[in-house]
Amino acid sequence: MLPWLPPAHAAFPPVALAMNSPNGLLAAGGELTPAWLVQAYRQGIFPWYSEGDPILWWSPNPRMVLFPGDFKCRRSLAKRLRNGGFSISVDQHFHEVVDACAAPRQGEPGTWITAEMKAAYARLHSLGIAHSIEVHHNQRLVGGLYGLAMGPVFFGESMFSEVPDASKVALAHLAGAMLRQGGNLIDCQMHTPHLASLGATTIARPTFINYLENWLPDNAFEVTNQPDEPPEVPPSPWLDAIGRTDDEGTS
Repeated sequence: MLPWLPPAHAAFPPVALAMNSPNGLLAAGGELTPAWLVQAYRQGIFPWYSEGDPILWWSPNPRMVLFPGDFKCRRSLAKRLRNGGFSISVDQHFHEVVDACAAPRQGEPGTWITAEMKAAYARLHSLGIAHSIEVHHNQRLVGGLYGLAMGPVFFGESMFSEVPDASKVALAHLAGAMLRQGGNLIDCQMHTPHLASLGATTIARPTFINYLENWLPDNAFEVTNQPDEPPEVPPSPWLDAIGRTDDEGTS
């Protein structure tokens, strides 16, 4: 039986108890407050559910991740990075990036980025925990991605492109900045051929959890369950390096 999480206290079952089918389903219920979300991500758990459903929490096995040094910058992408006329910003258009990621996509019936999810991540953004990387062309927002930054880990949530390779440009700048400034891991959650083509790989869930325990120790956080006391997470200095011309990924 799927565990139901009461909202009073942000606590999850051990991720080893997650279901095999559907892969990684761990629990339902809880809340999308900053305390719940920070506790979830640092334990290798994330929310994913459809409009009208209860909050569902997941920790799939295996886990798709991208080590910054493994990012594959193909020749065509390298050319776009040099000569494509793109510019990069960080946290200047967070809400627009989330809205674009939530927009209907060809062949997909709907979106998991519900109004409730948007509000939850907007709150994390206001606390300096959720961030967006934005790609512009001719002064127009054409691509980007968003997720959570905690210490040397970036927990990716979604990305979008309105012109070819725009989301790849965002990911290239993220990977390049992390590689140069001490970032260790980009969590991609679930396997997709697109991410695999960019260098992401799958690792066993226990390996992923071990990384998080080593890089995000308990003493690096201050988390309470009081709604007026936001959690404090370890800083991510590599954020300041995103968008520099020398941070364009690796080949």
